[in-house]
Amino acid sequence: MDHPLIRLMDRLYLCAIWVAGGAITLMSLIIPWGVFSRYVLGTGSQWPEPIAILLMMVFTFIGAACAYRAGGHIAVTMLTERLPDGLQRVLAVAVDVLMGLVCGFCLVWGTRLCLETWNQGIAELPWLPVGATYAALPVGAALTLLFVLEKRLFGPQSHRAVVRFDEVRPEA
Repeated sequence: MDHPLIRLMDRLYLCAIWVAGGAITLMSLIIPWGVFSRYVLGTGSQWPEPIAILLMMVFTFIGAACAYRAGGHIAVTMLTERLPDGLQRVLAVAVDVLMGLVCGFCLVWGTRLCLETWNQGIAELPWLPVGATYAALPVGAALTLLFVLEKRLFGPQSHRAVVRFDEVRPEA
């Protein structure tokens, strides 16, 4: 399906993949620097740990949205696969509704948390507001909510080439 909304969601998905991948890449570079500066140089840097934690939050919440769209999240289906088709469809809708509710909760309360802590500072990084460190939660929740709505409107997207980059595509 070549719907404009799906194309937009594809771009959003790819952007989120790059953000999550960039976060874990930077974290993988920052942590060794912290270890090197502490144990080799003998002067521990104060910034690697809080930055690594911030990047882990970005990777976790943005990456979770991508995993949801790709169908790569943990799903225990042992019971539901044994149910009749009609009941499976009802449970699939119920799961999406509950997922939407959880995303809505995290979006609303995560945004409130960011706003209420925006004027607080981090001791090791006084230039970075505490609220900014929590921003990955509502952003990830908003992305996941968009992907939940997309799934309800257009069906799962986990089979598409933009999501299944790891599968070998036939030559055209």
